Amino acid sequence: MGDKNTNIGLLLIFGILVFFWWLNKPNQEEIERRRAEIERQRIEQVAREDSLREAQRAAELSVGAESQSDSLLAQKYGLVGTAAVGTEEGLVLENGLIKVEMTNKGGKVNNVEIKGYQSYGGKPLRMYSDDKPRHFGFAFVHQNRTYLTDELYFTTEGVKIDGDSTQHLTYVLAMGDGLLTMDYALAKNSYDVTLKIASEGLGDKLTTPTNGIEIEWDATLPAQEKGKKSEGMWSNLCYRYSDGDVEELDATGQDSETENMKLDWVAYKNQFFSSVLQAKDGFAGGEMQSEAYDPKQEDVKRLSSKLGVKFDFYRNDAAEFRFLFLPNYFYTLDSYEGMNLTELLPLSWGIFRWVNEYFIIPVFKYLESVMSNYGLIILILTLIIKTIISPLTFSSYKSQAKMRVLKPQIDAINAKYPPEKAMERQQATMALYKKAGVNPMGGCLPMLLQMPILFAAFRFFPAAIELRGESFLWADDLSTYDSILDLPFSIPFYGDHVSLFCLLMCVTQVLYTKFTMQAQSSAQMPGMNIMMYMMPVMLLFFFNDYPSGLCYYYFLSSLVTVIQTMVIKRFFIDDKAILAQLEQNQKKPAKKGRFQEMYERKLKELEQQQRNRK
Repeated sequence: MGDKNTNIGLLLIFGILVFFWWLNKPNQEEIERRRAEIERQRIEQVAREDSLREAQRAAELSVGAESQSDSLLAQKYGLVGTAAVGTEEGLVLENGLIKVEMTNKGGKVNNVEIKGYQSYGGKPLRMYSDDKPRHFGFAFVHQNRTYLTDELYFTTEGVKIDGDSTQHLTYVLAMGDGLLTMDYALAKNSYDVTLKIASEGLGDKLTTPTNGIEIEWDATLPAQEKGKKSEGMWSNLCYRYSDGDVEELDATGQDSETENMKLDWVAYKNQFFSSVLQAKDGFAGGEMQSEAYDPKQEDVKRLSSKLGVKFDFYRNDAAEFRFLFLPNYFYTLDSYEGMNLTELLPLSWGIFRWVNEYFIIPVFKYLESVMSNYGLIILILTLIIKTIISPLTFSSYKSQAKMRVLKPQIDAINAKYPPEKAMERQQATMALYKKAGVNPMGGCLPMLLQMPILFAAFRFFPAAIELRGESFLWADDLSTYDSILDLPFSIPFYGDHVSLFCLLMCVTQVLYTKFTMQAQSSAQMPGMNIMMYMMPVMLLFFFNDYPSGLCYYYFLSSLVTVIQTMVIKRFFIDDKAILAQLEQNQKKPAKKGRFQEMYERKLKELEQQQRNRK
């Protein structure tokens, strides 16, 4: 019987995994749509590059013929020809928090360094991959040719500082008597970079495909952490509707989304750092795309967006934006009121997120203020949580003890009613529980009530930037996996290293399972014993790449539960006293509640139906 139940359980687990794989598998229509979108982008890019190459060749040929160069370029390429050639030059906007590297090619942000943090390996933490192109700009049409501002060379007078120590950098693209400007500003001690795109005198020179401009923004996110696989799981593209709801693309596979509703911001998010682009008047929808995570690549993600913004060249219009380059620290994100930036943290949803936001994170922050060792902080946090839920632990164990002392009577019922009389057996068992005053679900309900905290912790620790770079015992970084042995090969579903905290967590899970099995009667389902002991083995494979801080917390939590169980068993639970109380309860007249009456009535109806079939 036990082998049969075990095999059925394994088949169910396998079936669930296959079902979710099939459910998330893209259909042929989605694959073709993505291919068509990629091909469309490639054709547009080639067309723009061809236009610019022609303009560059014309500009180069005109060297030496100064008297004719301007007129030839203007005749063939209009007012864009002289901006198609140039030398790329960089400037820097910098304060105590970030260093923003700018470039005159496209008049855009080239890269950003967040101070006070380093990537794995000790290098400065840079938001974008240095060896991959980054695009930011919009397309316009001039003399029936399409150009992208990202590929044109702007002029500038350099960085200027006003009386508030705010740094300004204005890039200018002159087109005859018209101007296109991109003005950037970085305030003191701020993660914000404001951008104002403005036009003057270009209404009769430039046109756009729609009633506005379409901001094209794409970038490659480099791997910043040791646990690249885990980092890839939490790196993705998020966006917020103007009504406040936040959505995200699939973080594990290739995904794309077209939104026609108004958007407030779009964010390119690493595991612990984010780049957020917000439009003052909102984006009029957009197209967003994320490439699938590829462990063979050095980078974790490539993200791209096309975001519509209302803009009218005939009205000498202007559009205002704000870049945020910041760490994903809960209280930093929460300081931007009305933006819902804390949704960038994968703290789950509903009650699980509430547990994180209103309990775990505040307690963690308080403990940070009084001590600096994060191993001790996690230990004390664990003790606080286990103390709060200790009444549930006691209730669960007591309920299991009641079931255990009733085992002989349950066995007698099973012997009296053979398996073919399942209805009679179930009725007799429920009658025994009712008379003894035992709730057969009493041991499960307290465990279910603990699940919100258990799952909240599962989402909190991988998102906690506070643990990044913090060492404890043999773990050099609690935000990623610890390794006591690097393997020369990779084990399927396990990895190429051995995590000691993960091993300790699984060992304590085995101990907890042993005490649980001893505390309750499992004679009715012997196969469950094997299934319960298989769970720690499955966790060993599942958690080997997860943050050591999470494995350490689960290890402590299981260890404390085992200790609590031993203390309860030794000092607070007396099987003989419990049995005497249950026998005394059985002598009292039974009072049927409404639920009990309904349950028995349903059993009788089912029994009668079976008899009628015979």
